[in-house]
Amino acid sequence: MSGGKKKWSKGKVREKTEFMVLFDQKTYDRLFSEIPKMKLITPSTLTERLKINGTLARRAIKELVAKGLIRQVSHHNSQSIYTRASADEGAEE
Repeated sequence: MSGGKKKWSKGKVREKTEFMVLFDQKTYDRLFSEIPKMKLITPSTLTERLKINGTLARRAIKELVAKGLIRQVSHHNSQSIYTRASADEGAEE
């Protein structure tokens, strides 16, 4: 045996991202202007797009649903999928 003990690699280190935990006015305005136009809306897409944390993203989605700007497509355990609410669907209800 030549080298002694095997050295373990440190692995890949992910960059720590600083997401907002509260809305500022600019981000809150972007929430109501950009997000209802997206085809696929999940808490994950909100965190990526607006740089907010997951809890804030879930709260924001609840608010958008309450105002009728988006609608739920599917809910499975921890992941919910939403889409934009089209104008003709609101007329049916």
